Amino acid sequence: MAKTPSTQKYLDISEIKNDCLVLNNGNLCGIILASSVNFALKSDEEQKAVIQAYVNFLNSLEYPLEILIQSRPFNIKPYLSYLDNLKKEQYNELLKSQMADYIDFVRELVDLGEIMTRRFYLVVPYNPLGDKKRNFFARLSDVFSAVAIVKHKREKFEKYRESLFQRMDNIISALSSMGIKSQPLDTQSLIELFYNTYSPAESENQPLSELDKLRINK
Repeated sequence: MAKTPSTQKYLDISEIKNDCLVLNNGNLCGIILASSVNFALKSDEEQKAVIQAYVNFLNSLEYPLEILIQSRPFNIKPYLSYLDNLKKEQYNELLKSQMADYIDFVRELVDLGEIMTRRFYLVVPYNPLGDKKRNFFARLSDVFSAVAIVKHKREKFEKYRESLFQRMDNIISALSSMGIKSQPLDTQSLIELFYNTYSPAESENQPLSELDKLRINK
């Protein structure tokens, strides 16, 4: 039986380390998780303020930015497990029975309603050699030189990573002006994001271990 190729073969990611992605072409990427805003419940003045802040945010960008929305079925298992443990610790038979009914109610509600969770991500890139357009031969040269810089000179990598996170801090600050809370994903969260995205069935039945138990590039 032929061995199924690893998903990593089809990704542009060379490695994940120090809370950022290193791409095959030598560029770095950071990912920000952002909250949502209930726009419909805001007053007209508040809506206009949010729109204007968003326009200002887009106009301030000097580099490409990807906004990703990911919808997934709501994972109720951890909550149900928590309730089940509480039920086992309950000595009052009436309360124990009521908790059992509540657990069944929540489980049925989620199954029938097909409740989804939605998460918002911003993918922030950083090209160590600049974001300006170059001709083919210049870009080809950039690929090899950038890979060498990132992989073989740690001090250079730390410098580029710092520049990337400065961009991310600016974005987080701009989102805050719109009432959006956000934070960059760390190494563990990045690994979990790609694992859950490309292996949804496996991630549901076999969650990832703690970071120090994983074999990843440092």
